[in-house]
Amino acid sequence: MFKNILVPTDGSQFSQGTARRAVSFAKEAGARLTVFYVKHHTPEYYWGKGAWVHLPEPYKLEEFAEQEAQNVLQFVEDLCKEAGVPCTRMTLTSDVVHEAIIEAAAQCGCDLIFMASHGRRGLNALVLGSETNKVLTHSKIPVLVYR
Repeated sequence: MFKNILVPTDGSQFSQGTARRAVSFAKEAGARLTVFYVKHHTPEYYWGKGAWVHLPEPYKLEEFAEQEAQNVLQFVEDLCKEAGVPCTRMTLTSDVVHEAIIEAAAQCGCDLIFMASHGRRGLNALVLGSETNKVLTHSKIPVLVYR
């Protein structure tokens, strides 16, 4: 049924648990995984002229972000290798996470997005928002929410 499943991850323990379940799901379905990480833009005011804080040059921050992304993705890739599930990696740089997830799914030809939900309710859900909810309401491909 599903051939290529996008699994967004942020490296948190919660996300790692979801990745474990996604690998199992993909194995049962005979699908491959595309594991995805969103890198955020480096704000110019951190490093621009007259900066208030001393941080490394922007390219060093970008290198750090790329290394962090690869470390997070490696965890899921290792799970896939262990389970015998084909896996590819993808990262995008964006400050709008749900749009990046949907874009990644489209670019990779994914037919399912398998993602976590923290299950926030009430005021927390309203104030914090939910990337999962945004993906659910904007995606044109199916989204499987794991809680």
